[in-house]
Amino acid sequence: MRKSYRVKRERDFQQVFHKGQSCANRNFIVYQISKPQQTHFRVGLSVGKKVGNAVTRNAVKRKIRQALLEEKGHIRPTIDFIIIARPQAANLTMSEVKKNIEHVLKVAKIYEIGQ
Repeated sequence: MRKSYRVKRERDFQQVFHKGQSCANRNFIVYQISKPQQTHFRVGLSVGKKVGNAVTRNAVKRKIRQALLEEKGHIRPTIDFIIIARPQAANLTMSEVKKNIEHVLKVAKIYEIGQ
């Protein structure tokens, strides 16, 4: 994903964590905050050391980014959100990651079905 689609600064991460709402499923947690002035969504990823070593964490991040890229047209544009991977996410295949990401985004009402 391009840099303009990422939440990068610590201040932005903290704003989403402290002022945002959260939803979760077994593998991922999503924090979200509405940003009505934005033209497209921004996403931040957090994959902690409990998930595995650096190679495993980077593989999980790549799978999440790819799932988001494939579902980009269905995600609400006026939102910042952060996806946190739980330790069991390391054992998922790409199709399982995509299915879980889609599920947690639907629960969080970030995923728009009619697009």
